[in-house]
Amino acid sequence: MVNLKHLFLVCTVLTLTVFIMSACELNTEGTSEVALTGLSPDEISNEAFENLFPLHYASYQRNLEMEDTRFGGSVLASKFEHNKEPFAPILFNGYGFAKEYNEDRGHIYAVEDNISIARINDKSIGSCFTCKSTAVPSMIDHFGDEYWNKNFRNEIIPLAEEMGHSPIGCSDCHDPETMELQVTRPMFATAMLEKGEDISNPTLNEMRTYVCAQCHVEYYFESENKAVTFPWSEGYQPEEMFEYYETIAMESGFSQDWIHNVSGAPMLKSQHPEYETWAEGTHGKAEVSCSDCHMPYTREDDRKKITSHFWTSPLKTIDQSCRTCHSDQTEEELKGKVESIQEMSKDALDKAGDISIISHYYVNKMITSGVSEDKIKQAQDLVRKGQWFWDIVSAENSTGFHNPQGSMDALKTSVEASSEAIILATEELVKLDVDINELKEEIEKVKKAVYDEPDNFKKNEHATNDFFPPQKK
Repeated sequence: MVNLKHLFLVCTVLTLTVFIMSACELNTEGTSEVALTGLSPDEISNEAFENLFPLHYASYQRNLEMEDTRFGGSVLASKFEHNKEPFAPILFNGYGFAKEYNEDRGHIYAVEDNISIARINDKSIGSCFTCKSTAVPSMIDHFGDEYWNKNFRNEIIPLAEEMGHSPIGCSDCHDPETMELQVTRPMFATAMLEKGEDISNPTLNEMRTYVCAQCHVEYYFESENKAVTFPWSEGYQPEEMFEYYETIAMESGFSQDWIHNVSGAPMLKSQHPEYETWAEGTHGKAEVSCSDCHMPYTREDDRKKITSHFWTSPLKTIDQSCRTCHSDQTEEELKGKVESIQEMSKDALDKAGDISIISHYYVNKMITSGVSEDKIKQAQDLVRKGQWFWDIVSAENSTGFHNPQGSMDALKTSVEASSEAIILATEELVKLDVDINELKEEIEKVKKAVYDEPDNFKKNEHATNDFFPPQKK
């Protein structure tokens, strides 16, 4: 005779065992099952996740690699070395980016590079650290709105180190307890709300983009408390963001990132607008997530399927990143198409950048020649617009690929605005009998001086001279 009491006990134990085993089987690949890590919800050390997710952690460690693709990262995110984009010290003259703007490195270097780069000084603030450390969400909770304006060196870094932070990593995108994807940077949620997009109940596919979008965006520091702010309420397109800067941002007290030392123009510095560029491109409109391409599923140890945490160019993982959709094309065919788009974009980018440089010097000559202030202001506004539309493509980390047509349209706008500034300046300078041929010769001389300077940290010093005196007050 079956002992029902004993049978009930056995079944209960088995049920509990299955439940516990199921709950303890860590899962990060997006099923409905919740992973229970045993970690504190406040855990911010990447190393705490290593033993729980050894394969994911090993792929994350690959971000230490420095080998890159032909058009890896931002076009200007390269060392100011001979024959390799040497004119950033002119384009950003008077701003920190003219002092040091180095080869882009993996996220794993974020804290190290952020602390050591010459753009950071004793006056730098917490906003500069916002997307560099896993401690930032806790620091925002700790300081509240005062976080943004806290001193970088004296307050932000010491507290982050005391908290045991890591460079961009696990807790930036995952809930440490459940490993569910989460948005940890409040400015993203704020910007989406202002744009009228509800992210309170996102799909997994949306989250596989949102966790990247919270940092890979265009932004500025709000005028009062210096909070990181996204210019999105008018839309994601370059002209819509520029309109935001000319109206909404201006009305709230933000007018420029810096005053250009050559032209005296109030300038806007574009940041890495990957999300906006992607959103308006083919892959964004097809709802292909950032992770689909930059964190493809891979097989590790010939058995386990994981999401790669090696954040890199899809050109390094074409089979997993591209051919899951484009299976009718070979790796070489796909690579060739991508690089063809990038070559076209790079060529147009260089030409637009050169015209932007020239426009700064024409305005400088307007100032030193005594052209009326209203004409100078008109030219400066055009210089500002021309360079921003160039920079929105230059600062974006796909060299045009995320949205080829949109990037070319932006560069067209850049060339038109910069050229208008030159035409306006020429008309006014001719009235004052300024020798335009001499002006052109002096521009070429100053460009050559910057180009030929072997010391990267001194290149910006050659952007102005006796003929083109500095205009930053």
